[in-house]
Amino acid sequence: MLSPHHHDTSELPHGHPCRGCPVRENAVCGVLTGDDLCTFRRLGCTLSLSRGETLFQEGEPALSVFTVTQGVLKSYRLLADGRRQVMGFHYPGDCIGSTFDDEHGCTVEVVQDARICAFPIRRFDEFVDDHPPMERELYIAAARGLAIAQTQMLLLGRKTAAERMASFFLALSEREGGGDTIELPMSRSDIADFLGLTKETVSRVLADLRNDRLIRLLAIERVQILDRARLKAIAEGCSA
Repeated sequence: MLSPHHHDTSELPHGHPCRGCPVRENAVCGVLTGDDLCTFRRLGCTLSLSRGETLFQEGEPALSVFTVTQGVLKSYRLLADGRRQVMGFHYPGDCIGSTFDDEHGCTVEVVQDARICAFPIRRFDEFVDDHPPMERELYIAAARGLAIAQTQMLLLGRKTAAERMASFFLALSEREGGGDTIELPMSRSDIADFLGLTKETVSRVLADLRNDRLIRLLAIERVQILDRARLKAIAEGCSA
């Protein structure tokens, strides 16, 4: 959630693509009023991408900024030895592609069929310069992204496999509203590459957490947290 000053879209004309937007409360454009939102929306277009398609690749010119309105994407980089490091997962409401560099520093690929609003970066930057509330939202989003990156560094550098998996589930639960049922649209390989583990280790830890009745696997893409307190203790390295 960004700032509490987001507006609804009921004042927009019927048929306007932003009317009833499902990510209104989370997107950086949520602070815009009806007229400003209409102006902003005319700057861009909507993309529909299927699982496995690439939004942009590492090293490509950074020409656009994107807001996810549906689906899930992942960002990753290929290491010099050919291994892949998944850097993060992007959910509805997330802004992708905003950078100070001329080139994208990672590849972004669709994990779950997605709809995305795309804006030419020059027009986007000019609009933001003229609308300070949206500039503040971008600052908040950047600060949150930095905090997530710092947490990821701690996760990869100091935590055990079980601690990493427990932290991952709790972070997903928070991202999805704090409920006990979490969606896992990403593959086990994606999870492994995000947590710095092997796919086999991910499967083993999942089995351990299930056998210890900390989680229940409802489906290949859905997990239920059964004991949040114990899972949190594991994530914090406090388990017995």
